[in-house]
Amino acid sequence: MENGNSEIAVSDPEFARLRDEHHHHEIRLHELAEKSRLSEDEELEEKRLKKEKLLLKDRMEAITRNHREEVAS
Repeated sequence: MENGNSEIAVSDPEFARLRDEHHHHEIRLHELAEKSRLSEDEELEEKRLKKEKLLLKDRMEAITRNHREEVAS
């Protein structure tokens, strides 16, 4: 993560929460990827986690963009 994002995480609790949730999803997806075969439930979980992770990233990018705009003004 960039230094600017670390600063945002300190000043913005929502960003920090999103970052932590994104990290937890990444860990779980890595665990699922290491399995040789996924159950049907695990396949659904994997799809859900990937979608949620993308949504979290989009929201973090929006917060970062807003922060940059505020700093620039």
